[in-house]
This record gives sequence, structure tokens and C-alpha cells, in this order.
Amino acid sequence: MRIAQITDMHVKRQGEMLTPGLDSYAALGAALRRIDGLDPRPDLMVATGDLTADGKPEEYAALRDLLSGLDMPCLLLPGNHDNRENLRDAFPDQPWEDGQFLLYAVDDWPVRIVALDSVVAGKPHGEICAGRCRWLDKTLSGQPDKPTIVMFHHPPFVTGIAYMDAMGLADPSGLAEVIGRHKQVIRVLCGHIHRPIQTMFAGTAASVAPATSFQVGLDLIDPNSILLTKEPPAFQLHNWTPESGLVSHTVYVEEYGSWVRPAHYKSASALEAEAEEN
Repeated sequence: MRIAQITDMHVKRQGEMLTPGLDSYAALGAALRRIDGLDPRPDLMVATGDLTADGKPEEYAALRDLLSGLDMPCLLLPGNHDNRENLRDAFPDQPWEDGQFLLYAVDDWPVRIVALDSVVAGKPHGEICAGRCRWLDKTLSGQPDKPTIVMFHHPPFVTGIAYMDAMGLADPSGLAEVIGRHKQVIRVLCGHIHRPIQTMFAGTAASVAPATSFQVGLDLIDPNSILLTKEPPAFQLHNWTPESGLVSHTVYVEEYGSWVRPAHYKSASALEAEAEEN
């Protein structure tokens, strides 16, 4: 099973700049074309929050227009720049459960996808409250033997980028307790930081995908500033097999060409053939 993960798209209406010179609508369009052109094509795409710049209905309409051309299913979840009501209205075909939060579990593939809503309305930081933890515990208990990805927007760990950590997930201890009890959770997927990051959380791997819009500079010193860099837009491709589990790759949207392989670089098959001859 192959899963493409995009995040932090910050989509504006077509032709409207996110910041001078940065067209997030066009950037997402380029990312979707790259994903749709992968061979083999992913089975599924997930988008881990900050889908739009300001959560406006017209931005969700623009997002829906972009996603309509994608030749694979796409699962969405909100980030701190999103508006729950407008997102639900724009995408009623998503598997949202009824209730205050945008939560769901999907069992259509070899890996189960469980989505949490970490948004605190009107605030940049995130929270997974006791009620959402109870929902997660009950949901995970329903499929204890199926490999499962849990995804939400705000990372549940300190990244070292202080400006972003100040708007991270508040008190992840309850979430850690739940995930730690369910050994079928093979990965926690997040967004929010606009950088590729990997660590361990509650006994499993946790990762943050880079953004399709802009990246955040790697500043581990200054807690009072944030640098929006022109590092290339990217996404992650998660490849799951029963033998290797979930293996993740960062894929750049732009294609950069390739160098000619040095003559002394030999393929594995050539090295095996030489070894047999000797």
C-alpha cells in the first residue's frame, strides 16, 4: 500500500497570492500533478491540515476544484488555519463522524487510517482533549490486530524550533497513554511545522511532512522569530509492506534531473555476477 501525504497547503483562491510571489494554489496544483504522475500511483492521499490559508468557503471551493482532478481517494483533516464548519460543508463526502470534532477511521486498505482533530478554534496551538482521547482509545480497540496510522495536525513532541513549538500540541500525555496501549499503531503522521521531521512517540514512530506551500527555516536558537524559506515544496510517500512495515520517503515536487552514473558504480546484480565468477 502506498500513501502520499501532503500538508500545510494554505490554499488561497486561484490567482490570489499567499504572500508576495507565493501562489499556494499553483503550488498545490503542481504537487498534485507530481503525485498523480508517480509510477506506481499511490493508493491514497492524506492531507494533514492547514488545507487553506484562512478557512474561508471560497478557499475550500478552490481546494475542492484542485482535488477533483486527482485520480485517487483523498482523506482530509483540519489544521489551525482551517474552519471546521466550512470544511465539513465543502467536503460532505469525507467520512466525518457526527459530532463537534472532525474524526474518522477508514478500514478500506491493508493499513487502517485513524484521523484526529487537534484544532482549538481560533488558536494556533493544538489539543487532543480527554473526550478525543476516549474516542481514539475506543476506535483503536475495535481493530487491535490491523496495522494503523494515526494522523492529526499538531505534532505531539518538541521539535526544537521554539517559535513553532510554542504553538504545538498542548499536554500530549493523555494521547501518549492511549497510543502506548495500542501496539498496532505503526506511525503517527502530522503537519504544522513545514519541515520533514522524525522521532519516536509513545513507543511508535512519529513524523512530520514538509509543506507544499513554503518551508519553515531550521532555526534552533531564536524563539522569537520564524523564517519562511524558499526551500522546495515537497510531500511524503509512505510505502507499506507486510515484510518491512511503513517506509517513508520525502519527495520534492520539482524534478531536478539526474547525473550520469560514474562508470565504476556497479549494480547489485553485476556485483553478484562477479562474485560468482570469482
